[in-house]
Amino acid sequence: MDHGSFAFVSPPEIFGSELVTWVLVGLLLYWVAIIAVRNAGYLPDYIGTQGPILTFHTKRGRVLLDRLARPKRFWRAWSNLGVGIALVVMVGMFAFLIQAAMTALSTPQMTSSAVRQPRNVLVIPGVNDFLPLAATPGIVFGLLVGLVVHEGGHGLLCRVEDIDIDSMGIAMLAVLPVGAFVEPDQESSKSASRGGQTRMFAAGVTNNFAITLLAFALLFGPVVGAIGVAPGAAVGGVAPDSPAADAGIEPNDRITAIDGTAVEGNDDLADRLEAADGEEVTVELNGEETVPVDRSLLVTAAMNDGPTGLTAGDEIRAVDGRTIATERGFMDAVGDDERVTLTIDPASGDERVEREVAIGAAVSVAADGPLERETGPTDETFVITRFDGERIHNYGDLAPILEDSEPDQQVEVAGYFGDERETYTVTLDEHPRADSGFLGIQGQPGTSGVAMNDIGVQLYPTGEYLGLLGGEGETRFGPITDTFLGKIGIAIMLPVLGVSGAMPFNFAGFTGGIQNFYEAQGALGAFGDGTVFLLANLLFWTGWINIQLGFFNCIPAFPLDGGHILRTSTEAIVSRLPIDATRGMVRVVTTAIGVTMLVSFLMLLFGPELFAG
Repeated sequence: MDHGSFAFVSPPEIFGSELVTWVLVGLLLYWVAIIAVRNAGYLPDYIGTQGPILTFHTKRGRVLLDRLARPKRFWRAWSNLGVGIALVVMVGMFAFLIQAAMTALSTPQMTSSAVRQPRNVLVIPGVNDFLPLAATPGIVFGLLVGLVVHEGGHGLLCRVEDIDIDSMGIAMLAVLPVGAFVEPDQESSKSASRGGQTRMFAAGVTNNFAITLLAFALLFGPVVGAIGVAPGAAVGGVAPDSPAADAGIEPNDRITAIDGTAVEGNDDLADRLEAADGEEVTVELNGEETVPVDRSLLVTAAMNDGPTGLTAGDEIRAVDGRTIATERGFMDAVGDDERVTLTIDPASGDERVEREVAIGAAVSVAADGPLERETGPTDETFVITRFDGERIHNYGDLAPILEDSEPDQQVEVAGYFGDERETYTVTLDEHPRADSGFLGIQGQPGTSGVAMNDIGVQLYPTGEYLGLLGGEGETRFGPITDTFLGKIGIAIMLPVLGVSGAMPFNFAGFTGGIQNFYEAQGALGAFGDGTVFLLANLLFWTGWINIQLGFFNCIPAFPLDGGHILRTSTEAIVSRLPIDATRGMVRVVTTAIGVTMLVSFLMLLFGPELFAG
């Protein structure tokens, strides 16, 4: 669907190139200041510089590490487990990056995907499109925990393997912790066994994965169990110039009543609006204030040059002369009629017009597909009004019927090319990506390529997000969310899930205003909403950051842990071959893999733009 210049306004966050520019300017000034202070001799000996990054070194903590390292057999067993996990993840990361790069190069038209933007590689709230500024406390906390347990693991296994430690510390970019480090003594490190070195390098990611499991176990269990959905319909977005916007309704508001009748949740809003009389309704917000809203059925998105001729911002006032103000009223007025006359107030402000349109699922006919074999090649939009005897009002009606169809099934497809009604008998092919029949179409969401909304609000699926995190609520992802690891997989994707269209919004924790949609409950609820939401945010981002650190450090390229594990593993394999092994052979293998990973990563980010032409 082409939304044109019309879209829902989501909760305001500071994104975009302007912020990136100011961040870069600030970093440059910070770097200049660091250089000046260093050259003036004001930096203490324990503070070093690596470009704009300050490294804080200390020898403290080595005695504690010695004490913790005493059960050496336990820590070696723990790290051996980590080595196995790291090797599996390393192979997976290698295959994933190559496959992702190949996909990016084969689909250069997807260069606008926000996930592939270079700024979104940076874990910097407000710069990364998916990490809002409001999530900064949780992200910084998770990053600190991740860095401490990661480098602590290296330090601990150094002492287990009798490797001396020169110093430990943390790296800071301004106030943001960007790394931690343990500096092993080079001589004792070289004298350690190959297995000891491998365990030491794998210890960091092992700890990161362990913290991930712990954080999500606490989040999915007692913490999310203490969060419930607050009463009312959750407003996630508001269409500009809509009745809701004109009334002052904003994202993160809850509609708690319509004309004095309570709205219990999102599903109740359509019922309350349909039951209300007159063109004006009184809307209660957040259980506190009421505002008058002039109702009208608003077109929120429409195909460019679509079959209806409607554009975003148009208001549909009547169907075949019957006044309507809601989407449900629209469907009731259409009934089984395939063509109706709409009364429209254009967004341009021109005089009211009437237009006869076909009501159904707007689709493009794919080349060489089953439907094209009957229609012949065409670029014209086809509005399907009946499929295998079923009345089709929108693409949402057609999609599940197609999912239940079978290859070689013969169906009757009726609809409109322009004003002409056509009927075709089509034999379905086998779907290339699913276990169903294949019609050979590309569908447009909505009714005849048009999305409509009663008062111009987009509802935030509060219960579904809560369900994805283990709380009460149904989800659209099926059995995968019934398992602990499945929940972790979904949670990792939540900050970017809205990009794929699988969910209408990204989820960045109980922050940024959406906490208004939830309330604390149960025993933990006694500590108040703020405490429960803070705990949930800290756990969510701690789990999210730690698994990212674990995966990232498993990339088999230097100077990451994966690169070191690759080297020691390659040495172990080469030493067992019936050849005269040399360091050069090992270097060839590790360099080849590292360069392949780097090229794949660069192609993933920049390849589509380079080859788009």
